[in-house]
Amino acid sequence: MELISKHRLQFYAGRSHPALATDIASHLGLHVGPCEVLDFPNGEIRARFGESVRGADVFILQTHCPSNGRSVNDLMMEQWVMIDAAKRASAKRITAVCPRYGYGRQDRKSRGREPITARMVADFFGAAGAERIMSVDLHSGQVQGFFDGPVDHLTAVNLLVDYIRANVAGDLVMVSPDTGRTKVAERAARNAGDMDMAAVYKRRSVDLVGHVEALDVMGDVRGRMCVLIDDEIDTAGTLCEAAKILAQKGATDVWAMATHGVFSEPAIDRLKNSNISRIVVTDTVPLPPEKRIPKIESVSVAKTFADAIRAVFEEGSVSQIFGGDNQS
Repeated sequence: MELISKHRLQFYAGRSHPALATDIASHLGLHVGPCEVLDFPNGEIRARFGESVRGADVFILQTHCPSNGRSVNDLMMEQWVMIDAAKRASAKRITAVCPRYGYGRQDRKSRGREPITARMVADFFGAAGAERIMSVDLHSGQVQGFFDGPVDHLTAVNLLVDYIRANVAGDLVMVSPDTGRTKVAERAARNAGDMDMAAVYKRRSVDLVGHVEALDVMGDVRGRMCVLIDDEIDTAGTLCEAAKILAQKGATDVWAMATHGVFSEPAIDRLKNSNISRIVVTDTVPLPPEKRIPKIESVSVAKTFADAIRAVFEEGSVSQIFGGDNQS
């Protein structure tokens, strides 16, 4: 008897970002697979796939951010439930696709008696049945080591740099909003044509959440346009303080760029009232109508994820897509 292998890619998504899921599936030449996810009256979640996943290479997308009245925790639990359902339905391999990885900033202990929640989240993915994780621009590269399996760490810096090339001309400075993000700024500056870079030195309060104070700028920004680049805009406190001190140091214009536009309160009000003239983010996080102010523009990461998913399915190289930049 001759056995014929049926190597199948099947793509599913939770309820956090259906628009991104549809765009990724379109780039893959697929449809988002049927999966019924229900909320019980007591708040518990049930998931059931509407087709066989036996022997399939299953990819389950969920971005970890508040969406449609559901919290980050609700949506992470939803993804784990879907992963468990696929595992129990005999999927051959399960990859958790997390455009934004929840709790990624809690990657170390800054004070005593604190958790390392990013590690705990990785353990939960493994316990649920995920054999692989795919995400983009993690807050810290060390998060990759928290998961006992392959982690495909993508980057959207190249997309942001392409936007700069297409929309800006003249003397630019790539600016890190704090000293911890200088590597990202260096990579962006190099990819944009070896432009100059600078960094803002800030002080963050250990007692007041979201409170930061920009103290000084390292680098020459006087008479030049500055582009602040970060992995995430959450409450926008860091960016707005950085933009303020850049203006004080003589910057002619300030833009802000980030992969994940979370925009938690009071980010939108802060950005409206800031001296930042344009904010560019990717669509790893859905942008509801009430947050769509004229300053904010979005670029799509759908093709980036589709290319990475295809490479994993075909046992190809993910880092080759980015020329190795995702490894730094």
